[in-house]
Amino acid sequence: MNNEMIRLGDVATYINGYAFKPKDRGDVGLPIIRIQDLTGNAYDLGFYNGEYPKKVEINDGDILISWSASLGVYIWNKGKALLNQHIFKVVFDKAEIDKDYFVYAVRKKIVEMGMKTHGATMKHITKSNFESILIPYPSLTKQKQIANNLNKVSKVIEARNQQLKLLDTLIKARFVEMFGDPVLNTFKWNRSLLRDVTSKIGSGATPKGGKESYRSEGISLIRSMNVHDGKFKYKDLAHITEKQAKQLNNVIVEENDVLVNITGASIARTCVVPKNVLPARVNQHVAIIRCDCEQVQPVFLNNLFLNIRFKKMLLSMGENGGATRQAITKQQLENIDVIVPPLSLQNEFADFVQQIDKLRFGCRKLLAKSKNIQNLNRNTIMLERSALYGK
Repeated sequence: MNNEMIRLGDVATYINGYAFKPKDRGDVGLPIIRIQDLTGNAYDLGFYNGEYPKKVEINDGDILISWSASLGVYIWNKGKALLNQHIFKVVFDKAEIDKDYFVYAVRKKIVEMGMKTHGATMKHITKSNFESILIPYPSLTKQKQIANNLNKVSKVIEARNQQLKLLDTLIKARFVEMFGDPVLNTFKWNRSLLRDVTSKIGSGATPKGGKESYRSEGISLIRSMNVHDGKFKYKDLAHITEKQAKQLNNVIVEENDVLVNITGASIARTCVVPKNVLPARVNQHVAIIRCDCEQVQPVFLNNLFLNIRFKKMLLSMGENGGATRQAITKQQLENIDVIVPPLSLQNEFADFVQQIDKLRFGCRKLLAKSKNIQNLNRNTIMLERSALYGK
């Protein structure tokens, strides 16, 4: 075994979880932890109340690695539970290594592996390939130093993210304080069909050639991945040529249009169009709602769609009678019954959101700075390797 680099297979034993069947999942017993329970994308935690192999039991402090569908490293902290298949539990029984350092080193490698599998429908790594991966193996003192630096920055990042969540919560709470329950209309506002308080509702299309025809610059093509929970996501923003845009012959996006995802897993997510993505079009999975600004303020409408009660209504609308793919039609959008408070009150709310957005902008700048520091420290792990080999 090389004292400067070490195979993951020489660090620890990796125990795969148990293949629990759907019939094993119940309402009592120990939680069955799947990949989606680690990533936070699950809403239906199952439990098992029976005999199980002791090796698949997990407890606080255990290191877990998902190796199929979604690659990730996690530190378990939610009590005694049982591990489902496609997740390794790490048993440190072969080499002296700091657990925190191990987590950071493997996360660094997993980021690299994820980049190599970009575009694959299912990310996957075999156990033998995983165990053959090399990570730098400095002295235990150096490992602890690296891990300690990263832990400090991670705590700062966690605090910044918590600040952003609190600011989002503040906006949602302010909306309810000012406008009440928009579904039950507890404040007895005037109501109207969405089509009667908007000047345009329409969706888009995808240019011929699909993804292969996209450009790195040009006219923005906004897709469902860019429309998040109240925010525009710039990552993976596609672009098309002016010729392609003319061929689409769909609605031209304008600043302050409210965008709504109308198909697929991200259905009912919304955002307001920012000026810096224009000129733009949308594909067929996104609808444009253009407000009649004498009746409805775009920021108010966006936050109406974000309201948890209102969003549940939209989601139920998109269930489409049990169809496998959720969808909301243009007609359904047009016929949504919405509250219409006085415009002065809507503008007051929009001013409040603007002030919170300034705070969020400052917080995101500090968060980005902290992440840059974190990346520099993570790179220290790889720099150890370079130093060892004189590169």
